[in-house]
Amino acid sequence: MELAVQSLESPALTKAQLAELLFEQIGLNKRESKDMVDAFFDLIAQRLVDGEDVKLSGFGNFQIRVKAPRPGRNPRTGESIPIEARRVVTFHASSKLKEQLQELGGDKV
Repeated sequence: MELAVQSLESPALTKAQLAELLFEQIGLNKRESKDMVDAFFDLIAQRLVDGEDVKLSGFGNFQIRVKAPRPGRNPRTGESIPIEARRVVTFHASSKLKEQLQELGGDKV
C-alpha cells in the first residue's frame, strides 16, 4: 500500500498531516487516525528512552548513543565549560531508503 502525499503544502511532514492521510486514504475516522499516529510515535519514543534501538524495516534504525563528557567552550565569552555525558538518538537510513533517495532525488540536487 502506498500513501499519496502530493497534497502536502509544507516542506515538513507533520503528525497532523500523517493522521489526515490515514483518514483520507485508509478510511479511519479522524480520532482513530490521530490516536494511531500518536501511539506509534509514543511507542518509538518510549523504546528509545528505555535504551532500546528501534528498527523500521525498509526505512532505517534509530539508535541510542552515549556521548562521553568533554571540555567545551562558551562561544560568546571563550570561557571553558564542562559538557556532561549525555544520551543522543542517531538515525541510520536503510539501504532501501538510500536507494530510493538516489533514484528519485537525483534531479533535485
